Amino acid sequence: MTSVNDLLNLLILEKISETEFNGVSKTIGSPIVFGGQVLAQAINAASRTITNNRMLHSMHAYFLEAGNLELPITYNVSIVRDGGSFSVRRVTAHQKERTIFILSASFHKKEDGHNHQIEMKPNLKQPEELLGWTDILQQFGDYLPKSLKAFFEIDRPIEFKPTIIVNPMDKKDLPPYSDVWFKLKGDAKNLDLATKQQILTYISDYNILGSTLYPHASKAHWGNTQTASLDHSMWYFRDFDFNDWLLYATESPSTSNARGFARGNIFTRDGKLVASVAQEGLMRPKD
Repeated sequence: MTSVNDLLNLLILEKISETEFNGVSKTIGSPIVFGGQVLAQAINAASRTITNNRMLHSMHAYFLEAGNLELPITYNVSIVRDGGSFSVRRVTAHQKERTIFILSASFHKKEDGHNHQIEMKPNLKQPEELLGWTDILQQFGDYLPKSLKAFFEIDRPIEFKPTIIVNPMDKKDLPPYSDVWFKLKGDAKNLDLATKQQILTYISDYNILGSTLYPHASKAHWGNTQTASLDHSMWYFRDFDFNDWLLYATESPSTSNARGFARGNIFTRDGKLVASVAQEGLMRPKD
């Protein structure tokens, strides 16, 4: 995938019935299905059963089994409730006879109310000052560990620019924080809010677990740690424009019992808080 159009072709599912949809998978460099893809496809399925113009405001999901890249994924939507203000959907994802994923999503009618938000970190480097993943591959590819180089070589519809480039050869512990700018490749104009939320959900599974590993970087890295997303929650606050850079600011309050917990906030360049994310992942040291 190299552009937003490729990503949309992946996320917009084939309709089988009013409550059943099929999807296919694209690798992001892992031998299993990317969790962000399943999250976004499930939101696409749930959204297509909403007929009263309500917008997604929260979702909560569990990854039950690793998805097979070669098999289609079937999404079944249960219409749990359509109340006076909120609509709730439950989505289960299957491959053959296996349930690999479950999600609950809530949709809310448009209402006016109080408004406040936390502030974005001040004095962050702007994306124009930073190297992206493509730049890192071009400049330092010969020096990167083989697995990391292979990951960077995968074509993606998103460009990522971390505010700090972590050298995996330094072997020193780091603070449990990460700030990454991101932007879609290609023309992202004229996307409706529901579609933008699905794309944002896809992107939200990138980078977030990195902050759980940073405090242990003197001894732990992606090569000697088994990682997997276990659950994922997201709250959607405000509309936004994908034609400019957005910031994904994450932190990890805790890692223990072979699990790492991270949370993140997504801001527009001018500091508007778009969404918040929370995820726990497997962080199991390998022998």
